[in-house]
Parts: sequence; C-alpha cells; structure tokens
Amino acid sequence: MWTSAFSFTRLRAQFIKEVLSVLRDPRSRMVVFVPPILQLLVFAFAATLEVHNVDIAVYNQDAGRWSHELVQRLDSARFITHVRHVDSQRQLHEMIDRGEVIAALAIPVDFSRTIAAGGSGKAQVVVDGRRSNSGQITVAYLSTIAADVGAEAVPDAQAPTPVVVRHWFNPNLIYRWFIVPGLTGILALFSALLITSLSIARERELGTFDQLLVSPTSTPEIIISKSLPALAIGTLLGLSMISVGVFLFGIPFTGSFALLLVSLVLFILSVVGIGLMISAVSMTQQQAILGAFAIGVPAVLMSGFATPVENMPLVLQWLAQAIPLTHFLIIVEGSFLKAMPPGDILASLWPLAAIALTTLTMATVFVRGRLQ
Repeated sequence: MWTSAFSFTRLRAQFIKEVLSVLRDPRSRMVVFVPPILQLLVFAFAATLEVHNVDIAVYNQDAGRWSHELVQRLDSARFITHVRHVDSQRQLHEMIDRGEVIAALAIPVDFSRTIAAGGSGKAQVVVDGRRSNSGQITVAYLSTIAADVGAEAVPDAQAPTPVVVRHWFNPNLIYRWFIVPGLTGILALFSALLITSLSIARERELGTFDQLLVSPTSTPEIIISKSLPALAIGTLLGLSMISVGVFLFGIPFTGSFALLLVSLVLFILSVVGIGLMISAVSMTQQQAILGAFAIGVPAVLMSGFATPVENMPLVLQWLAQAIPLTHFLIIVEGSFLKAMPPGDILASLWPLAAIALTTLTMATVFVRGRLQ
C-alpha cells in the first residue's frame, strides 16, 4: 500500500539530512550561496553591450569649420575616453592593428568645402572587426554624432523632418534594467542545478549511498527529499536577487508578483529534475559539477538571453523551447518592465509546467535505476 511505501516521518528526516549536508559541506555552501549574489552585483555592471571608455583615432586632413566641429563633438562624447590624432593613413591603420583604438575616422581634405557648397560631406570610418559587436555599436554612435553635425550644417528650410523615437518600456535605455532580470534566471538556474547535481554524487563520494540502498526509504521519498532543498534554496535565492534588482538597482517591477513566484517555483522544479539526472549518472562531485556546467552553459546561450531565439536555425529554435530558462526569461523580463498580462504569462507558464513534469519523471526513472 502507499502508506507502507511512503512515510512523512522518513521524508522529514531525509529532508533535514539533505539540508544539513548542503549547509555543513564547505564546498556546497561556497558554491551555492556566495557566488550568485556576488555575480549578480558584478555582472550587472560588467555584462553589458553598451560601449564606454573607448579610444577613437582621427586623421583630419581638412582645416575647415565642419571638420573642426565634428572633432569637437567627438572630444565631448561621453563614450569616448581619448581622441587620438594621427598624421597619416598608415598610423591610423597601425593603431587599429595594434588594438589601441576600436575605430578610426578619416576626414578628407574637401570635407568642409563640400558641405559649404551644399553637398554631403563624407568621412571614412575604419572599425576593428575583432570586436565586431562593440564596433557596430561604436559606428552607430559615430553616425549619430555625424548626423547632428549635418543637421546643423543644413539650413532649417532644407532640413528633413526629424523622426522622434520613443522607447516604450525602458525610456532611458538603461541596460541594467534588461540585464539584471535575466541574470536572476541564469544564476537561479546554476544554483538549483548544482545543488541537485551534487546530492547523489555526494552520497557516493562519502560512502553513504550504500546505506541509502539498504534503508527502508522508498524511491519517491529519496527523490522528494533531494528535490525540496534545491527547490527551497533556489526559490529563496531567486527572490533575493529579484529584491536586489528592485531595491538596490531601482528597476521598476510592474507585473504580478504572485504569477512570478509560481513561475519561479516551476522553473526551479524543472531544473531540479535535470540536476537529479546529472547526479544519478555521476560517480563523484567533480563529475557532477562538470555535468552541470555542460548542461547549463548551452542552456544559457540558447535561451535568448544574449541573442534572440528567432535568429537561430529552426532546429535550434525547437530545441530552445525545451529549455526552461527560455520561458522563464520571457516571464521575468516581462514582469519587471512590461506589466505582462496574465494571459501572456500563462502562455509561457504551461511549457514550464510540462518541462518540469518531464524532467522530474525522467529523474525518477534515472534514480530508480541507480537504486536497483
């Protein structure tokens, strides 16, 4: 009968043992609690696609007004640390080759004269292709500065009607408002994954796994007892990082906290199932940690955190839908800035529930196979 196979007393004892194992083991305690908060504080400033503190080389062959105005605008630009003036095209190319500047601007001799005659002055921009993403953003910044100079040079009567851009959910384009909610999901993923990956592997390494095999504890009790600590700790860490985002970084939270909490619990449950499968096939804690990162890093890269899922090949888009982080990022980022409606949250919530059910079922099969 179910009552003979399942005991809440044994389950409680197993749960307490698992929690104490995590808290008493210095390795587990260090891996689980310290890095997530530190990484959130560091990555919130380091993990950014914005371009700051870069050097630009300028080869100005023109002595006219508009080339001088363009160089002055570059000098006062906040994203540029130094504007390095060179005397030849060769020096300009050498600075790019040595990586001393991210981009270089070559202004021709007739730049100001062409603008004064009513034409469109042209300047060459050379970009360091080794830093392609930062280079493209730098070019966009330089294009904006050049457009401002062009707008000043063109008489008002001939100036085109400007396009007014309004950024709907992040009006000041504060990149931290985007990065911190995403980091919350990523760090919660690795925390829950490492806790569960180490659980059974730690039993084997300490020599207590054989005792577990001969104990009256049933397979459901073992799975639940090893899942609950990761669920509790992962949820607590996730809520802590959400609080840091709201109260420390001042990110507006406009969505439903209740729906976000449900989403976080389902997300952690789905990750717990993956961690239990890794732990079941790992013989040592080192193998479990390597397995967790082997699963976690591709999951982050394919989740849409850094690049849109729609840009990936069709096969990878299908695979991304099986990654729990893909759906949780939609929910957590939408809850912070967009006040995502409940219907849209449920559209990403039911895949999380399906993934959690699948991974926990597979984990049960893996663990049962190891216990037999």
